[in-house]
Amino acid sequence: MSKVRTRFAPSPTGYMHIGGMRTALFNWLWARHNGGEFILRIDDTDQARNMDEALGPILDAFRWLGLDWDEGPEVGGDHGPYFQSQRSELYTSACEKLLAAGKAYKDFDPPALTQQDREAAEKEKRPFLNIRRSLELTTAQVEENEAEGKPYVIRYLVDRTQKVSIDDHVRGHVEWDCSLIPDPVIMRGDGTPLYNFATVVDDAQLEISHVIRAEEHLTNTAVQVMLFGALGYDLPEFAHIPFVAAPGTKEKLSKREKKIEKYRKNPQFKKLFDIADEVLPKLGLGNSETLNPVMVSYYDAVGFLPGAVFNGLARLGWSYDDKTENMSREFLIENFSLDRVVKSSAGLDPDKLLSYQEYWIGQFSLTEKVDHCLRFLQEAKFITGDADEATRSKVERLIAALDDRIKLFSDILSYEEYFVTDEALVFDKKAFKKRISKPEQATALLAKYRDHIAQREDFKASELEEDFKTWLDANDLGFGDIIHALRVATTGKPAGPGMFECLELLGKESCINRINRAIELANSATE
Repeated sequence: MSKVRTRFAPSPTGYMHIGGMRTALFNWLWARHNGGEFILRIDDTDQARNMDEALGPILDAFRWLGLDWDEGPEVGGDHGPYFQSQRSELYTSACEKLLAAGKAYKDFDPPALTQQDREAAEKEKRPFLNIRRSLELTTAQVEENEAEGKPYVIRYLVDRTQKVSIDDHVRGHVEWDCSLIPDPVIMRGDGTPLYNFATVVDDAQLEISHVIRAEEHLTNTAVQVMLFGALGYDLPEFAHIPFVAAPGTKEKLSKREKKIEKYRKNPQFKKLFDIADEVLPKLGLGNSETLNPVMVSYYDAVGFLPGAVFNGLARLGWSYDDKTENMSREFLIENFSLDRVVKSSAGLDPDKLLSYQEYWIGQFSLTEKVDHCLRFLQEAKFITGDADEATRSKVERLIAALDDRIKLFSDILSYEEYFVTDEALVFDKKAFKKRISKPEQATALLAKYRDHIAQREDFKASELEEDFKTWLDANDLGFGDIIHALRVATTGKPAGPGMFECLELLGKESCINRINRAIELANSATE
């Protein structure tokens, strides 16, 4: 095998789509597996749709997932430039070569006439083949049309007597009958190339060895194979991989707004949208209307690990065997192969993604978890500035107490009660009524326990628990008589980590202040 060179060519017209990132990942893995090179090329020829500000998020998505590129924007390389908008001379030269060889021609038929031809073919239930009227023009007539400024496009002249084929790494042997293929437009009259033509010129000039792309591009391949041959270029190898489907469907995952609204109602997908609506407002990033799980940036924003998403994307349409699920970057590079890519569509599975996240976050040390959680606490302004030693210690103890409750790093934001002031603590209304307002003795018991802990110097969880049991026995009480009221009074919530870990995390002063607030609130409600 010659040196492997793969590429991914996004159009900077929006955010980085999670399905597109899976395609990029397969290209990256194949290059890295073979010790080859991965090229990032920007297909920005559609100037009407391009947004300069969209390139940054695309590159950020690659950096976040750890897909480094050997050539491309910000890196350079020997095959630049890496923006199609800067490669016009290459396309013009290749087009002139085809025109000179009689393999392309200028078509002066108005679009309306071509549409009539198409409608006639549909009416007669036969394949549409453009009528080559412009080939009947003399050289003088062509020059006259051009001198008059008559609009035209340049079409590749298909040899309708031949067949073309490829041996695709995923689809196997695929063959096309060229007698059924209309002459494709390769250049507009203004000199801008169309996708199929620009892609062929770029892939040849970049010396791409393997074109790995989504299966919907298979329909473009016949024309591209013809163009490779007509221009005298070496034909790359092809692998048309399955598209990424929406959860629980066989429908391609779309980024269209109407589809996004449909996904919100998808029972499997909804949980990821719900995470966005819970987390993003706390970070000042809007909600799932702003970032949704079709975007790569969503996963970074809500606290997924790049390694978990990397693992999840690698499993969309590819498997190592029938049992291995959790795979590291190094394992995937070593074992990735195109012959294990399946033909059928690969559904994005939120549950699987969350399970990969749970596994990989479980491989992190407590210190690493603290570092990642601190980022979210700082972005949500629960912590201002750099975390000092005391703050880090508090976060570390909270994470240790929460144990496996932290599945996404943003989950730490659900425990704001440990970071807000005592006056800002919000009590769960339903739990407050059930545990504090309604029971007759709740406020009296809370006041009694408050007075008890006010006398304590040691406020460690283990000591508090033993002391609490002794206090219960001395007052002829059971756990259920006060424990639920105590939790709501100090944390505002009916559930959380161990009660005594909560008390230690809050500290004696906050516990007393919060119990006082709960008693006052309950008493004022009954007056």
